[in-house]
Amino acid sequence: MITIKGLSKAVQSTTLIENINLDLEPGKILGIIGPSGNGKTTLLLCLAGLLPFEKGRITIGDRSITAEESNTDKESLWAFRKKSGIVFQHLHLFPHLTVLGNIIEAPVHVNKIPKADAEREARRLLKQLEIEQHMNKYPEELSGGEQQRVAILRAIAMNPEVLLLDEPTSALDPIRSGDVRNLIREFANSGHTVVIVSHSVRFLRGMADYLAFMGKSELIEMDTADTLMANPKDPRTREFLRFSELN
Repeated sequence: MITIKGLSKAVQSTTLIENINLDLEPGKILGIIGPSGNGKTTLLLCLAGLLPFEKGRITIGDRSITAEESNTDKESLWAFRKKSGIVFQHLHLFPHLTVLGNIIEAPVHVNKIPKADAEREARRLLKQLEIEQHMNKYPEELSGGEQQRVAILRAIAMNPEVLLLDEPTSALDPIRSGDVRNLIREFANSGHTVVIVSHSVRFLRGMADYLAFMGKSELIEMDTADTLMANPKDPRTREFLRFSELN
């Protein structure tokens, strides 16, 4: 479960996000759409506890952080960060570890899962995305799409309460995008909450339970995915969706 109340973030005189409010129950997928530069990635980083904010409160499950707590290095912030797993657009795989090593690193050293159990789960995930043959390769030996799938599996292997994805299909072809869609849907169906920032309305269609449109650092509107796509209330949302269908 995610609850955001009055979330605002600014850098000097530039507002990145302003007065964001939303609720998302467990087992649901939220897709966040909107033009570039309107705070979508900033919102993900705040949700992950990786970016301090000036106003508001974020709650994930039984953990909350206030604006004041987000600016500290207290134990409460570290406990909050463990609630979510994030996949950055630029991936940040460990170059000195193999694919298998990347996936099991955090489960073994952070979650204290026995190595054999972590490897067994990693192999299952790799097989699901059809890249088990690459498990002993290093990131530099993989294509961009393969690296992207490994980054997603690395986050899922931590079994986070909330999974945060920033443009998860930017390097994937349509077939691999479908594989990732199925994996994300399965993860949500097991009771996890998923938030996806994506420019691809096509990727989100039929998978996201809810859609939120962000523009000018604000959450313009949020509704069920079917409702927002069929009947957006705000003209800015309608225009964005119209252009998305053309591209």
